[in-house]
Amino acid sequence: MPLFIRDERIDLSLSVRQLVQRYPHLEERAKALTSQPARTVEPKGFLYIQQREFAVTTPNDSSVYILGSDDATTCHLVVLRDTGSGATCLTHCDGSDTDTEVSMIISSVKSFFRNTEDGRLELHLVGGFNDDKGLSQDLTNHLLRAFDKQEDKVHLVTFCATELNDMVKNGIHVPIIYGIAVNVKTAEIFRATFQDHGPDEDIRSARTLTGGAMINIYDAKTEWLYIGPYYWMPLQFVDFWLEQGDEQILKKLSTSPLAEPPHFVTHIRSTLMFLKEHPFPENTLFVNKKSRVYKKNEEGLWERVLTDKM
Repeated sequence: MPLFIRDERIDLSLSVRQLVQRYPHLEERAKALTSQPARTVEPKGFLYIQQREFAVTTPNDSSVYILGSDDATTCHLVVLRDTGSGATCLTHCDGSDTDTEVSMIISSVKSFFRNTEDGRLELHLVGGFNDDKGLSQDLTNHLLRAFDKQEDKVHLVTFCATELNDMVKNGIHVPIIYGIAVNVKTAEIFRATFQDHGPDEDIRSARTLTGGAMINIYDAKTEWLYIGPYYWMPLQFVDFWLEQGDEQILKKLSTSPLAEPPHFVTHIRSTLMFLKEHPFPENTLFVNKKSRVYKKNEEGLWERVLTDKM
């Protein structure tokens, strides 16, 4: 089934401006979202989603009730929710394999369907801006096309992408919103920043930087978070990149150098150093090909589950 807005099939030949002219409520909703002050999300009950990761859970989850992601410039943050079961998926898409990723998102939410429920799939797209390479617009268009090709009927509810998420700061186009969170119990989506980017932030970042594909990191049935096992080859020229100045790293390793958050270079350097220290993760991080498994403790923080007790 195709993609719908208010029960009308979307005409994908329309530009973003033409789309919001036909459906002005989309721009109103986008303005309401961009005008919000960002809320800081505390670690309790929270699961952070990195680039090329996704997670899905339901209101019945006793461990996680907020999903969130940030640091999106040309990337898009995608929320898909089934209004019947309340199953909610959040993912951080960068355009690496959009068609496959959208199919994975749909399947993950549908896995919680029950025959007795009468709901619909609602889509929320946030991210991108008017970047000079047009990468944001390309990803917006690709995501819309990918959802339009799905067998299931999907309703676009929030559309805060590309020019609807753009502002000019000191003469430079940048995103208004870099991060969002969704409350799975209430279905509220809001601007957010996060105290916690873990667990295993360095491992997850290293997987992404070395080309890892989209992956589901959470099992809502067990309420456990699974990291790996991941594999990557030693990163060529890692010493070269670690010797480069901040400006060179920003210019060469970002899709939008002028729009990145202030911590971008620090984060990249940390990930490069981690890759240098762990060129063969199967020998140091995932011994015996075992995942690193976490669950929330009584304080709502991630705690490692020892594999010999599993």
